[in-house]
Amino acid sequence: MANKERAEKWLRIVTEDMSVAEDLFKTGHWLYVAFMCHQVVEKTLKAYWCISREDDPPFIHDHKRIAEGCGLYTKMDDAQKLFLSTIRQLNIEARYQEYKDEIARHINEERAKQILSSTKDLHEWILQRYSEKMKH
Repeated sequence: MANKERAEKWLRIVTEDMSVAEDLFKTGHWLYVAFMCHQVVEKTLKAYWCISREDDPPFIHDHKRIAEGCGLYTKMDDAQKLFLSTIRQLNIEARYQEYKDEIARHINEERAKQILSSTKDLHEWILQRYSEKMKH
């Protein structure tokens, strides 16, 4: 197994990030729900990377490139690939306020709910692949 301990570390962080996203949803912080979902997907992909390869995941936030690098992208359906391209744009860390404001204009309660739901679905899908890989 490549980096099981590192993968498990990523997954512990993901559990916390998912909890934060759910709490933010309850309090109506739609933009930050989306950002935490971005983090959940990125870190779940990096956990899978750790059990798929000997090297560390790259220090990037490009979900598609991470998924390609660990071999998951070709296994994804079109809806999952589309979601990856959508969620990638929601990285607001260290962004100018104008950028955050622009993104926030497009995220209301319903959109945040969709993002959270799609994040949970993709997270579970990756975890299924993770479990399968751990068995081999």
